[in-house]
Amino acid sequence: MKKTLLWQVPLASLIYLVLLMACSATGLIHPFCYAYVGTVFPIFFSFIYFFVSSRWKCFGAALTLNSILLVILIAFGEGGSSLIIGLIVLALISEVVRFLLGYTNKKGIIFSFIPLAYSFYAYSIHWWTNTAESLEEAVEEMRAGYDVQMAQVIQNYPLLFVMLILVIPVAVLSIILVQKIMKKSAEKLEENYGNL
Repeated sequence: MKKTLLWQVPLASLIYLVLLMACSATGLIHPFCYAYVGTVFPIFFSFIYFFVSSRWKCFGAALTLNSILLVILIAFGEGGSSLIIGLIVLALISEVVRFLLGYTNKKGIIFSFIPLAYSFYAYSIHWWTNTAESLEEAVEEMRAGYDVQMAQVIQNYPLLFVMLILVIPVAVLSIILVQKIMKKSAEKLEENYGNL
């Protein structure tokens, strides 16, 4: 790993953590925001992933980002089994996709970002996998009636299905647009490899 990556990747991971926490804080507006902010999360997360993966042209970009995030979340007592399994599995799928499509081209980054884009849902999935306990915690931590509002949101399974499907086009469009915005990172990706 290049020396620059030794500080760039942890810094990107910290930004990733702040971004995830900021998205979860949208739950203060309404439970709907917390439940489904994961669908728009890729718009912001795509910058971090493209920055790291355009410099890290081998196995490990996705896995390292999610692993550092996971370690920090566990240290703060946020790590349930669904979060641990979700973040690791999504990162491994992303790594396999990028391995198959290539580390030195944009296509590898675009398609490997799709599974990784679901990372916020690994954080919020406890609402659906451990509903009773999550609603109990909502009673203790949030304003009165929040648990009732959240119960109504999470029981709308057709909406959940739609929001999970929408992650895919949001992720693809986001990572394509980011390449145009982050021209220097795109140049680094193609450095020594030509226009792939």
